[in-house]
Amino acid sequence: MSNYDVFNGDADGLCALIQLRNATPREAVLITGVKRDIALLEKINAGPGSLITVLDVSLDKNRPGLKRALEAGASVFYCDHHFAGDIPEDDNLQTLINTSPDVCTSLLINDYLQGAYLPWAVVGAYGDNLASSAQHNAAPLGLDEDALKQLQSLGIYINYNGYGSNLGDLHFDPQDLYQVLCAYTDPFDFMGDNGGHFEKLQTGYQQDMSAAEALAPEFKDTNTAVFMLPDEPWARRVSGVYSNDLANADHARAHAVLTARANGSYLVSVRAPLSNKSGADELCMQFPTGGGRKAAAGINELPADMLAQFIDTFAKFYGQL
Repeated sequence: MSNYDVFNGDADGLCALIQLRNATPREAVLITGVKRDIALLEKINAGPGSLITVLDVSLDKNRPGLKRALEAGASVFYCDHHFAGDIPEDDNLQTLINTSPDVCTSLLINDYLQGAYLPWAVVGAYGDNLASSAQHNAAPLGLDEDALKQLQSLGIYINYNGYGSNLGDLHFDPQDLYQVLCAYTDPFDFMGDNGGHFEKLQTGYQQDMSAAEALAPEFKDTNTAVFMLPDEPWARRVSGVYSNDLANADHARAHAVLTARANGSYLVSVRAPLSNKSGADELCMQFPTGGGRKAAAGINELPADMLAQFIDTFAKFYGQL
């Protein structure tokens, strides 16, 4: 019998598990990957009595693996904020799922733990580009603006580290980064440590963002903008956080960032306007390998011959909302 902690490799997934395991330590096999690697329950081999925690990956995308785990006699705790579809009814399945555009998995776990590790929840929310929700939930901490900025930067850096086509693109394997971060009950202690992890994330982020910010849009109209990134490690690392930066700079516009892949297809990150955080999942699910949540979604492999169709659909979709 093995226990499993299954989590998205981005800031929200890591910060959710950091809270949970500081509150309830448990020996478990860690299952994670790059941010877009979400069919994670396919990687486990659960048996009777196994305890499985799943954080920040769509139940709909993991339905077959979840079914197998439950049929094998495992008990599953599933917490997420992405599209779930029909939720199975099983005595061994506990779910905490909320697809509201203003919540993330870290905030759901924070509520579940009654605020026991609130600073980490705030980091996760900032990393998921939920600045308003992060600030609102951080109020009990009584932090000044500078301290909140530090938590926001950490969330962005952890989230940035999760993007890439494979683990070789990343500065840290999310599994390794989680094990470093989980040793700290307070994120300020991690940032104040001189182990070099925070500095490496910060330097990498700043260098990659400088390259991205030099790009001009491939397409732009009143309601949308599309940016193209090359097939380079820096571009794959920065694609998600660059999308968030674009959204934060222009609240009324929807943004799409497309990163070229070696096979000729495109990795797509879509951000709905912050003034109307809806439709990103609906749009992306119109294309193969698309999914996500209302405010932020993506397409893992957009075929090259569908590029023009995507841009046209994207512009029309947000032109009529």
